[in-house]
Amino acid sequence: MSERAFHAIFPTRTLLLVISEAMLVCAALLAAILAFRGEAALRLAGSDILLRIAVASVVCLLCLHYFDLYDFSILANPREVGIRLVRVGGAVFLILAALYYMYPDIGLDFRSCLVGMALGGALLAGWRRLFFALVEVAGWSDQALLLGDGPLARSLAAELERRPQLGVKLVGYLGSVPDACGGANGLQNLGAAERLPDVVDARQIRRVIVTMTDGRGSLPVQALLQLKTRGVLVQDGTELYEEVTGKIPVDWVRPSELFFSSGFRVSPWVQFWKRLIAFALSLVVSVVCLPIAGLIALLTWVDSGLPVLFRQTRIGKDGKPFTLYKFRSMHNGADADRTPRPALAKDPRCTRVGHWLRHTRLDELPQLYNILRGDMCLVGPRPFVPEQEEECLRQIPLYSQRWCVRPGATGWAQVRHGYCQTVEDNTEKLGYDLFYIKHMSMGLDALIVFETVKILLLGRGAQ
Repeated sequence: MSERAFHAIFPTRTLLLVISEAMLVCAALLAAILAFRGEAALRLAGSDILLRIAVASVVCLLCLHYFDLYDFSILANPREVGIRLVRVGGAVFLILAALYYMYPDIGLDFRSCLVGMALGGALLAGWRRLFFALVEVAGWSDQALLLGDGPLARSLAAELERRPQLGVKLVGYLGSVPDACGGANGLQNLGAAERLPDVVDARQIRRVIVTMTDGRGSLPVQALLQLKTRGVLVQDGTELYEEVTGKIPVDWVRPSELFFSSGFRVSPWVQFWKRLIAFALSLVVSVVCLPIAGLIALLTWVDSGLPVLFRQTRIGKDGKPFTLYKFRSMHNGADADRTPRPALAKDPRCTRVGHWLRHTRLDELPQLYNILRGDMCLVGPRPFVPEQEEECLRQIPLYSQRWCVRPGATGWAQVRHGYCQTVEDNTEKLGYDLFYIKHMSMGLDALIVFETVKILLLGRGAQ
């Protein structure tokens, strides 16, 4: 079971965990305030206290998210959870100290904050153990089967197996090829598609995921309609794959599925507001970061001479080239043969300042000028050099669809996939880019910016 927001799936159990933990943190802070200030003081400043509690709680929840403590792959390791909870505690105190210094009116007194956070940490650690025990006892998952045995079925089975938090428990598949979805996923072949009603009744199936991709009339339409009227959830496999992974399966999706699906229609108002917000934010950030940019230019000049800026031709909207600007992070002439090579984790071509710039992503600051000019937007597909674009265009189907929107300084593919070095990487990245183009909205842009800030703060994916 899950809920949708910003065209992404948020498992219901994760949302309940977030809400319950927010209540626990608020309760712990309130208990600490009552212990040290008394009920009379609480009544005198009720709304003021609620604001202070809300600020501290939001900071705590954001730190839990930024340290991946709502990622179920992390939650499966109790030792890792304990280590990260300690880090969360340290981060919360540092952030609250800075906030209380700048805005004293929203601060809690030291004793209440210290005791409240300690109590909140203990409650969170205990509640998480109890929460997952209750989830297991309640059997909070849907028995599901795959109707089909093609590449979509195999890929979807693997993705669902990696995401137990979605609450979808696959019991097998119906198809003509024995063990087509087996192997790593270990799914059982439950027979041919004609046995669908019998298998659903015998296995108490609550969800049927249709992954058949052929058009030869083998889909049991009548049986599916009858099951749907009986309350069984019937889902399209391609649509579910998109929701679960946040990408479109480029390798085997049929063009007709893109033509007739919802999406891929961007409102002119969305484009207008994207451009206006990107321009305004870039202008503000450019002014604020001007001293930092000057310092970076000076350090680059002292470390490795001129020029301090790196210019490179990239492909933008409608396949038109433009000049992208960055602070130079590599030695002059590092790519003198004009053959673009992906950066490595410890690339010898990088200067001493360049290593630091790439790690902090500060080498990207001059791209604010590209956004102000309209070459790029704040959020969109990442632009590549012409040679790389031509190679991808030859080898990857639907690749030119990336060019229908402005490229971005950050994007859905950047926060979900990361750095690309091979054609296979770029094929997967295209799936994320097409998903973004299909569902482009201000809400999705806000989610991407939020995740980008997390990546920047934690220094992930830098090369």
